[in-house]
Amino acid sequence: MQRKKLDVDVVNDVLLKAMAVYPENAFVKSLHYQYHERGGLSKKQLEGLFQKAKKIKDLPPQKLATLEALILKKPTKYKSDKPAPTPLYAKDENTGKMIKTILEKYPQHKRIQFFKTKYDNNEVLSTTELSELQRFAKLLL
Repeated sequence: MQRKKLDVDVVNDVLLKAMAVYPENAFVKSLHYQYHERGGLSKKQLEGLFQKAKKIKDLPPQKLATLEALILKKPTKYKSDKPAPTPLYAKDENTGKMIKTILEKYPQHKRIQFFKTKYDNNEVLSTTELSELQRFAKLLL
């Protein structure tokens, strides 16, 4: 972060004033430490400092206004909503109808019963099994 004038540091001035007014406040101490170690504060941290600084009586309003301008200048981060969960496997209605019609006519057909259990357990029928089912549907119906 490059500053135009190194002698003017509003955030540091507000932090020092807050440290003088709230000497035992852990929040202000941590903000002071982080500002000097990392060289800056996040938007949320600056907002918290602004809320503390508004309570200080002898802080010049120009410094508060400058701090507020710095807060407004920083970008706001938004989290997008999580997408709705979708099922891993969507049942094919045509396959279910074929299995049902074949089993209505031939309820003892072992291979079609096997396909029905796979279909009911949400297991994917392979392409060879689907072609076999379609072949049975043509032959038996």
